[in-house]
Amino acid sequence: MTQAEFKDKKDEFITHLHIERNLSEHTIRAYASDLNQFFLFWGELPHANNLTIRQIIERFLVSLFYKKISKNTIARKFSCFTSFSAFLEKSGVNLKLNLQRPRQEKKLPSYISVQEMIYLLDAIPNNDLPTTTPLRDRAILELLYATGVRCHELANIRLCDINEADKTIRIPGKGKKERIVLFGMKAAERLKEYFSKERPSQRDMQEPLFLNTHYRKLDCRLIQRIIAKFRPFLPSNQSLSPHKIRHSFATHLLNKGVDLRMIQELLGHANLATTEKYTQVSLERLKQLCDTIHPLEKLKKINSPIK
Repeated sequence: MTQAEFKDKKDEFITHLHIERNLSEHTIRAYASDLNQFFLFWGELPHANNLTIRQIIERFLVSLFYKKISKNTIARKFSCFTSFSAFLEKSGVNLKLNLQRPRQEKKLPSYISVQEMIYLLDAIPNNDLPTTTPLRDRAILELLYATGVRCHELANIRLCDINEADKTIRIPGKGKKERIVLFGMKAAERLKEYFSKERPSQRDMQEPLFLNTHYRKLDCRLIQRIIAKFRPFLPSNQSLSPHKIRHSFATHLLNKGVDLRMIQELLGHANLATTEKYTQVSLERLKQLCDTIHPLEKLKKINSPIK
């Protein structure tokens, strides 16, 4: 396969991911970036003409381990080439790749406390927010926490997806799957306030729920910047992102005793194992509580030798 042929197949593959597999915009952008990075590596590789495309891909993947790249990112690049190889095989091109994803680093989801979330939602005056659209930005924050949706899912919500009577939203998820998420009275009030005072007048029900000042759909980067505006008000001064709010949504529900499979359904996880990581967060919190308030811990302090 020549570089020109690779470029054509790469473009076909990205189109395939978008139209046929209906993957998220984030995943498609990541895979496109991975393949473009490989293309640059190929162009700079000495004596590349003497190597097969499989050998070049293998050298590219090996080179990643010598760079300061996280194991999760490397694992995604392996997944990208595995999917690309399967796509090419359907076109009669067999790369004969035998890739084994590196084991990913298991990190506990990071979240903010219920008290901090309530503070962000209710205690900050509109005039204190560094934005010209405080009602829209508050509605975005409220809906992210009320539903636990992903950033790109929020961006793609249309007016026709919302059922105001039932307080539900239809979310087109990954792989052409759909799910229904719920929102409460507070989120409904925020949306109503946004519609009545800030949102441009409605033209049709296919419009995106949230718009910018030019009447266009918000992209994920803008939503991330909007959420980041609330960060200075966090007492703990930790980072804040749409995904951390999603983690907070799931963790808070689990701590309140909501069934894990219900949380899986609300989050849109294909596998329960993905949702189970939130139980680890609860266990870590439980361990901290035991270390501080358990009677045996108090007994240890009483019986500890005096220095």
